Amino acid sequence: MKRLLPVCFGEFLGVFILVFFGISTVAVTVLFNAFSGLMQVALIWGLAVTLAIYATRHLSCAHLNPAVSVGMVLAGRMERRLLPWYMGSQLLGGIAGGAALLMLLGVPIAQFEVANGIVRGTPESVRTAMMFGEYFPNPGIPQPWLEIGIGTAALAEGIGTFVLVSMIFLLTEGCNVGRPAEGVSPVFIGGTVTMIISVLAPLTQAGLNPARDFGPRLVAYLAGWGSVAIPGPQGGFFAVYVAAPLLAGAAAAAFFRLAVAPLMQARATQLECSCEPEPVKLAEIAPVNPGGTSGSAE
Repeated sequence: MKRLLPVCFGEFLGVFILVFFGISTVAVTVLFNAFSGLMQVALIWGLAVTLAIYATRHLSCAHLNPAVSVGMVLAGRMERRLLPWYMGSQLLGGIAGGAALLMLLGVPIAQFEVANGIVRGTPESVRTAMMFGEYFPNPGIPQPWLEIGIGTAALAEGIGTFVLVSMIFLLTEGCNVGRPAEGVSPVFIGGTVTMIISVLAPLTQAGLNPARDFGPRLVAYLAGWGSVAIPGPQGGFFAVYVAAPLLAGAAAAAFFRLAVAPLMQARATQLECSCEPEPVKLAEIAPVNPGGTSGSAE
C-alpha cells in the first residue's frame, strides 16, 4: 500500500493542477472576458498539462487521464492491476479541481448569474455550467446555425483523444529516434493539447479526458446546476465525454501496438538501438533509494 501512495498522490495532484488552471481559464473568460480568443484559452490549457506532467511524472508516470491509462495498459506499458488506482485518483483530482474553482469564484459566479438573469439549473445556466463540464456545441462561441448531435460530438471527442494518446505514445517511444529529449517531451504533449483544443473546442469544448470532465461536472451538479450538469441539456454527456475518450484511448493503443510499434522496432533494429517497452511496475513507479533515505518506498 505504501508503494501505491506516490502513484495515487501523483495522479491526484497532476489532474488537480491541470483541471484547476484549465477550468479557471474558462471561468475568468466567461465572467470577466479575461481572454479574447480561443487560442489564449487553449495555450493555458496546454501549459497546465505541461506543468502537471513535470510536477508528477516521477511519482506516477503522469498519465493524468483515464484514456491514457487505459491505453498504457492495453499497450503493455502498465500493469492492469494499477488501472483502478490510477483512474480513481484521477477522478478525485478532477473533483478537487472543480471544488477549488467553486470555492474561489463561487460568489462572482452567483453575481454574474443575477446580473444576467440566469437561474441556476435552468437551460440558460449552461453559460455558467460550462466553467465546470463541457457542452456541445460550445456555449461560449454561439453560432445559431450550428447543431451538433451526440454522434458528431462523440466522434469529435474520440478523434481528439485518439490523436492525443497516439502522440503520447510516439513522443515517449524508445524506438522513435526522432522523439524529443525526455526532459522536454511534456512541452510537446502540452502543445498537442493546445492544437487539439484550438480545432475541437468550438464543437465540444474539447474535453479529451473523462476525469477532467466528470469530476468538475459532479461538483456543478451538487452545487445547484442539477440536470444541466448531469446529463446535460442534450443528454449524452457520458457517451461523449467519458465513453468516447476511453474507447479512443484503447483504439490508439491498439493502433500503436499492432501497426506503429512493429514498424518502429524493425527500423530500430537496423539502427541498432534498443527500445523494447517494459510494463510499468510498482517498483518503477515508486523507486527505492539505494541509500535508504527519504526516497525509499517503504
